[in-house]
Amino acid sequence: MGETVMDILFKDGRPVAAVPGGSSFNSIISIGRTGLPCRFVGYTGHDRVGLGTQAFLQENGVSIDFFEVREGEKSAISLAYLDKNGDASYQFYKDIPHVRDGWATPVFHRDDVLLYGSYYAACEGMRPQVAPTLHTANEAGAILYYDLNFRQSHAHELDELLPTIHQNFRESTLVRGSADDFEVMYHSRNAQDIYTRHISKYCPLFICTAGSETITICTPTATYTFDAPQIEQAVSTVGAGDNFNAGFIYGLVRENFTRVSLPTLDRDGWQRLIQYATAFAGQVCQSTNNFISKEFAQEIIKL
Repeated sequence: MGETVMDILFKDGRPVAAVPGGSSFNSIISIGRTGLPCRFVGYTGHDRVGLGTQAFLQENGVSIDFFEVREGEKSAISLAYLDKNGDASYQFYKDIPHVRDGWATPVFHRDDVLLYGSYYAACEGMRPQVAPTLHTANEAGAILYYDLNFRQSHAHELDELLPTIHQNFRESTLVRGSADDFEVMYHSRNAQDIYTRHISKYCPLFICTAGSETITICTPTATYTFDAPQIEQAVSTVGAGDNFNAGFIYGLVRENFTRVSLPTLDRDGWQRLIQYATAFAGQVCQSTNNFISKEFAQEIIKL
């Protein structure tokens, strides 16, 4: 569940690619390419960009039963400026997300996975859709995976958004954020400190990523730290975090981990999930696409 946006990538001041994106959107395209049944909850404008986005979802095996193409609205655009390391800074052109009458909540089943996050999940305009969806998913026993993805561009709204973010923490099975997110939110990059002070009282399971550095898993009984695999000649990191999420979720399904079993995982169990997550993220960094290649998806399926 999330927003869609057309990402236009710039390198050395020149556009080098234009690809459909959005955090949860990038994740669901990669999931769809692995053949797992999935659907995307969101909307776009009824224009050339939006119709292309809708077609792209279908082409990659993603159900659009809960995806709106809205008349009279413009699709969102982002400009991503890549530095020499492939890391991006962003500029967004979009209307404030909002709900229209007539939206429907998907039916959830036990151990389905709901991925949601970013500004879409915290802003007032989407709350009439997001809050009931989280409640319905929880009642069904689904796994709720919350990716903060909190940008510097929304730092001035932090005080206003924090109560909703904390409510999302409470609703979630697992919270993930990057060290960059928490530096903006809490002025800290220390995963254990962030978990103890800001996460644990709301949600028991926490993942903190730090780019090419360490990945930290915090639970009520243990903390596990893993080294992030090094990526040579990274082209773009635009979809890295989104595909970390996709790989992690693919691993949940592939390894048959459940909402009940997640809190009891040992280091080996978490490591298997991290291996899927970093494999997806690493593959995406080697191109200007926001999602894993179809060839890589087929390789993963065969493992």
